[in-house]
Amino acid sequence: MALSVLVTIEMANALNSLSENQSLIRMPPWSNLWLLSAMSLSMSLHFMIIYVDPLPMVFKLTHLNVEQWLVVLKLSFPVILIDEVLKFAARNYVECNEGK
Repeated sequence: MALSVLVTIEMANALNSLSENQSLIRMPPWSNLWLLSAMSLSMSLHFMIIYVDPLPMVFKLTHLNVEQWLVVLKLSFPVILIDEVLKFAARNYVECNEGK
């Protein structure tokens, strides 16, 4: 489960890196199809090592059920919220102070 949390946090960080100071609302993820393709490939490989035999045995992983995936998403989602707050602060407070 820890590996899945790390992978989904990194995917959230990749989404956050679309823009240094623009919100995901103003700059939607589909504006960068290469990033979406890379994220899809990464998640596909992650699902493979969890669910396709014999890879779970090789990596010593167990299958995650729906409840566990919900926990993974709940632990990973705050990364997006925190970065959105930081971007908001940078847009509204840091850039305003630089102009003075």
